[in-house]
Amino acid sequence: MAKGPLPPDAKKVFAGAPDPTVVGISPALPPMPAPTNMAFAIFRVFSGNLSIMRVGRPVQALPHPNCDYCGAKATLVRPGEAAYPYQDGHGPLWLCEPCEAWIGIFARSTRNLPLGRLANGELREWKAKLHAALEPMAEAKARRDGVSIFEARSKGYKWLAGELKIEPKACNINLLDLEQCRAAIGVIEQFEQNRRAATPSE
Repeated sequence: MAKGPLPPDAKKVFAGAPDPTVVGISPALPPMPAPTNMAFAIFRVFSGNLSIMRVGRPVQALPHPNCDYCGAKATLVRPGEAAYPYQDGHGPLWLCEPCEAWIGIFARSTRNLPLGRLANGELREWKAKLHAALEPMAEAKARRDGVSIFEARSKGYKWLAGELKIEPKACNINLLDLEQCRAAIGVIEQFEQNRRAATPSE
């Protein structure tokens, strides 16, 4: 079979390799470059050119929280479904029906990312108490410092994390367990007592 000359672009790819028109062998491909940034890549040879097609990163598995009380996988429920625990709509929830424990999802999450740990009735009660204790402090700080309520809450949680000796990113009302909620309320109550004691009486 007659062998014609290689296209000019192919000669660039195989520069330095033996001339197949002379020795009659198939040209060897150069080493394939390794994928970068942990992304997958597909290599193809077309008309003697080596090119890389980037496919993208692998899709992470959808979050599926477990119940902290029984260890079972939670079920995603929506308003109107039989297992949904509220009469009015509070958005989708991750639910463990036997333990009556649930947690909401982030408002704009397309992957139903849970806000934190599933909470049973007792934990939900202490979370409500903690919110009632912490929110007035955040509102007062927002007024005093002229910052948004979101910034005031963030600084409040950072202060509370230091008092509880936990990581700031772990100090969130939806991440705290029962004992941490109780401890947090104790810290806030002690702070308020110290503040009132330091304030001169009228």
